[in-house]
Amino acid sequence: GRHARNGQRMSSFLSVLLVLGGLIFFHELGHFLIARLFGIGVQTFSLGFGPRLFGWRGGQTDYRLSLVPLGGYVSLVGESEDAELPEGFDKRHSFTLRPAWQRLLVIAAGPVFNLLLAWFIYWGLFWAHGQFQLAPEVGRVQPESPAAIAGVAPGDHIVSIGGKPVQWWDDVAGSIVASEGRELAIAINRNGTALTLNVQPEVRTRKTIFGEDERTWLIGIQASGRTESIPLNGASAMKAGLDQTWRMIVITGQSVQKIFERVVPLDSVGGPIMIAQMVSEQSRQGLDSVLALTALISINLGLLNLLPIPVLDGGHIIFLTMEMVMRRPVNARLREITTRIGLAFLLALMLLATYNDIVRNLQ
Repeated sequence: GRHARNGQRMSSFLSVLLVLGGLIFFHELGHFLIARLFGIGVQTFSLGFGPRLFGWRGGQTDYRLSLVPLGGYVSLVGESEDAELPEGFDKRHSFTLRPAWQRLLVIAAGPVFNLLLAWFIYWGLFWAHGQFQLAPEVGRVQPESPAAIAGVAPGDHIVSIGGKPVQWWDDVAGSIVASEGRELAIAINRNGTALTLNVQPEVRTRKTIFGEDERTWLIGIQASGRTESIPLNGASAMKAGLDQTWRMIVITGQSVQKIFERVVPLDSVGGPIMIAQMVSEQSRQGLDSVLALTALISINLGLLNLLPIPVLDGGHIIFLTMEMVMRRPVNARLREITTRIGLAFLLALMLLATYNDIVRNLQ
């Protein structure tokens, strides 16, 4: 028993290490590849932090494996104005001396690579397993709802709404909301018998995924929860992966907005401990679950880095955009002050997230 538990802990620990390390590494790979594309000098490309374990030199770059396996870093030649150029590099390799648009692309490549990674993961998962969709099958019918009055029953399979064929539950929900209260002819299949029922949607309140109340047209039915897998080929999996990535980007963006609007409570903000727990939980479910979670964390990491906060890539992007518009670098004093504010904000966010994680574990 104890050995099995230790083995499970070890595999959870490795999953966490691989997921977080892999995400940060992929982010840095983005910076690295675009810098190399523009011929900007890269002094070091390290997998991991801290003391160098081993590596090799390729051209002028030291590719190394370092002791602390969480992520990695890229050190570019001439990252700051007053940095001395290392041996073997000259001014044409310097990052600071490049036009603003090149520096902007090098910086934006990190977060963009995180979003691309999510897309690749979803693409692979959909290609391997197909896409799961909720079947248009009624589960629960709320008493005295428009559906109950019209005679809709649990187990009914919805075939079409208002003459439009229905393939998945999303089509059902979409057609009802789009009705804006017009009576709908709903064709159903009940144990092999075809029936058409007329249902009058009404405005009702439902909870959104963020727990807010939303008023919309509903008829009072829930999906049975039965899913069907649609097999996808490489091209359709690629498109489905892109759609899924975009959907997750929108939801992640909305949740950040909802935190600032105080709709989503601050204690729901999680940090590294929560991520580690989620990864280790999913590692028990198998590789697919870990990959799906990795894609989601990658999107979060990419979007977090794009926030317009000095210190983060997003802050640098704002400064570089201003530099391109004004044709001169942003005042150094202003950059210094805003960077300090940005750093304080990020530290506060990290402390809040870690505090929440600890409180959550003590409950």
